[in-house]
Amino acid sequence: MQLTVIGAGYLGLTHAVCMADLGHSVLALDIDPDKITRAARGEVPFYEPELEALLRKNLAAGRLQFTSSYRDAAKFSDVHFLCVGTPATSDGTFDLSQINAAADALAPYLRGRILVIGRSTVPMGTGRRLGDRIRNRAPSTAEIEIAWNPEFLREGQAVQDCLLPDRFVFGVSSDWSAATLREIYAKPLARGVPVITTGLETAELVKVAANAFLATKLSFINAIAEVCEEAGADVIRVVDAFACDQRIGGRFLMPGIGYGGGCLPKDVRGFKAVAEHLGIKNLAAILGAVDAINLRCRSRVVDLTRSVVGGSLAGHAVAVLGVAFKPGSDDVRDSASLDVCRQLVLEGATVAVHDPEAMENAARLWPDLRYAASPMDAARGTDAMLHLTDWEEYRLLDPQRLGAVVARRNIIDGRSVLDARLWESAGWSFHGLGRR
Repeated sequence: MQLTVIGAGYLGLTHAVCMADLGHSVLALDIDPDKITRAARGEVPFYEPELEALLRKNLAAGRLQFTSSYRDAAKFSDVHFLCVGTPATSDGTFDLSQINAAADALAPYLRGRILVIGRSTVPMGTGRRLGDRIRNRAPSTAEIEIAWNPEFLREGQAVQDCLLPDRFVFGVSSDWSAATLREIYAKPLARGVPVITTGLETAELVKVAANAFLATKLSFINAIAEVCEEAGADVIRVVDAFACDQRIGGRFLMPGIGYGGGCLPKDVRGFKAVAEHLGIKNLAAILGAVDAINLRCRSRVVDLTRSVVGGSLAGHAVAVLGVAFKPGSDDVRDSASLDVCRQLVLEGATVAVHDPEAMENAARLWPDLRYAASPMDAARGTDAMLHLTDWEEYRLLDPQRLGAVVARRNIIDGRSVLDARLWESAGWSFHGLGRR
């Protein structure tokens, strides 16, 4: 098939590359000339494993092209994926200006029977309103249908999630649009990926509800960790017990500094705003509590660090391992780790950080931190070391070697994954949220 993908940011570029890798001819569009130029050269402007290799492969195969012309996009295909950003506004609602602008720019060039497929995260009702908006601006001869196919990409695993996801959700209003989506995803469907076919509003709801539920799990276990600290219990053993219960399970229940990134915080706040608009006060209250607990995790790490170094952070040197919001990514949007760094500096600490991929992005936001070339360099002369992003290489660090360069052997595991016995046997004082 011939497809267009409108938007060549994280979501759009990943989707365009993966659609080309499924065998389709893809024209990706973005109004940012730098994005288009770099992508056409085979460069990915962010870190995502496997994506750059797939981009170059499909450019070489001639299945992937780039443009900034909506006229060219309309000529190229009758199926258009909308993959532009929907960031949060100052009041927490979803900003739909980019998706509206893309629809307005595309509409005048549409001819014949057209399927516009939304992938972006939006509030319920957006698809229907967008359909009306496009029809009002398109030629009268155009027959416009809207579908919603929400993305469930995890940064660091986005290629796999796009090519072989856990499920597809098709929000459609006709058999034709459902059949078109099935044709687009024929290869992963043949491999057994399940499909939930539903209406537009349900498809739109699935994405924000899924992210809100995941965020609720993460915040709940962090609230339990705080209970453990006050009651003298061990949250890790609580999680072990949860994991044996088939109704609960143990996935995404490790306590730590909380979630961040460009999706979960925005989607929780956006869904809260939707719930308030709909008058569903209990849901809005739950989501507000989830957000508040998550933000408190960051200050709790700072509190623990302050306690470990003797009651005041002023004049103390701290090493932070990891500033990306999660491993496998260079994304520092709403990074819990970077927020902890900010709070440490505000209290007078000197902070050295290391991250395998995210230091360049972090330095743009916080140039005054010391960016170390290695974990060993970051640790040199410090009074406390904070493990805040769960990169595999940090699990493999040698506590004995690190202990030789620090001023004091204090380690705070903000992701609950390090081997406490290994660090303690090397003479470190080991600390974690909710741990005994």
